[in-house]
Amino acid sequence: MTTTTTSTTPDELLGYISPDQLRTAVKHGDIRTVLLVVPDMLGRLKGKRAAGLALFERLDEGNGIRVGEACSYILATNADMEPPDGFGLTSWDDGFRDMVINADWDSLRVLPYMPGTALIHCDAVDYDGAPIEVASRQMLRRQLERLDALGFEARVGWESEFVLYSGDRPVVDRNIDYDLDHPPRLTDFLSHLEDALPEAGVPVEAFKTEGAPGQVEATFPKCDVIRACDRYTVFKHIVKHLSRRHGLSATFMAAPATGLTSGLHLNLSLWQEGRPIFALSSPRSLPTEIMGHSIAGLVAAVPHLMPLFAGNANAYKRYAIPRNFTPRFMDWGPDNRGCAIRVAGHGPSSRLEIRLAGADANPYLVAAASLAAIAQGLTEKLTPPPPCLGDAYAADSFEPLPGDLSEALKAFRFGNVARDLLSTPVVTHYGRAAQVEIDEQRREVTDVERRRFHLA
Repeated sequence: MTTTTTSTTPDELLGYISPDQLRTAVKHGDIRTVLLVVPDMLGRLKGKRAAGLALFERLDEGNGIRVGEACSYILATNADMEPPDGFGLTSWDDGFRDMVINADWDSLRVLPYMPGTALIHCDAVDYDGAPIEVASRQMLRRQLERLDALGFEARVGWESEFVLYSGDRPVVDRNIDYDLDHPPRLTDFLSHLEDALPEAGVPVEAFKTEGAPGQVEATFPKCDVIRACDRYTVFKHIVKHLSRRHGLSATFMAAPATGLTSGLHLNLSLWQEGRPIFALSSPRSLPTEIMGHSIAGLVAAVPHLMPLFAGNANAYKRYAIPRNFTPRFMDWGPDNRGCAIRVAGHGPSSRLEIRLAGADANPYLVAAASLAAIAQGLTEKLTPPPPCLGDAYAADSFEPLPGDLSEALKAFRFGNVARDLLSTPVVTHYGRAAQVEIDEQRREVTDVERRRFHLA
């Protein structure tokens, strides 16, 4: 069985069960179905509904890890689950071959909002057992191993926004930022969500309504990186499932409407021998040496890795709106929400808040790219540029973020940074995914075009 976690507390294990507990629950009929899930390139959970009894019969005949097969196009497709050409992993040339999915038993959890159902994250491997290099979970593992070789451990916590709709209108039609007097329909949904999440092994520190109509933010506690990413993918599954039960719909689009953006912020700290090494007396203090190297690595490398933070055309619309708490430059600053990297917290909670990704981003890719950049900063002992101490939207001494996916793809595909940090197969694979998105965007006629030009 694979192991992805470090130390845990009883509260952190709420909702998780062991394989032996699952076997007992299946035997007694308490669990009938096990969702075998693999994150696709967008971070969505894809997989199969396995019958509990059949699953254990198969495991008893094998090695306790291999739980099934799936078409490898799960890792080489677009948002519509179409099979584009041009991927080395799989294509019509090889008949869209299968891959093996191995259970990560540390991720096994019950889903109380789906009675009789458990869920387990799986890793994609070849039939010889070799990990598939371009699978996002494997990419993250490689960067964690690299960080471990440098003597560091990362802990992360996500902040995510989403928008709730009733029909084609937001469930709330006005700004209710930080409000506690919510309409009954929203209160009922949030109460149901707050009950379901911890019982499914997805603890949340807090919810708050945001400034945009119908927008909600969730804040998650820090934990080890793979577990944090697993939790976020389950969180999105729960939000979408429960919203439909309440007659609503939820979107995690980076820019669901003109002028509206939803972000996915990565709060990251480094630890050594059980101690936080980013600890500052206040977020306005000078960064520690290790924090400084980390910031410098991010500032230097992330502009070359943007397709992993923003992998579709819509995601770049977040960066086009001034003064909306979304970065426009690859800058950093103490407690500055306009920067791409915000130094936040104090004492043991000191952290880097990496504010680049939209809520629709694949969390494993965001974390892998961030850790790759940080590891480069630590290895080369890079020095960060001076911080942004004022208006981050006027910080034109920093490199601007790409204006669109085409611009981001050029830096990713044709420079050396991404290849050096992530490998040529990864750049080739995700470069092709970005090109598929660009080609689709170029030929798609949008509602805006029809509205503006249909009488021209």
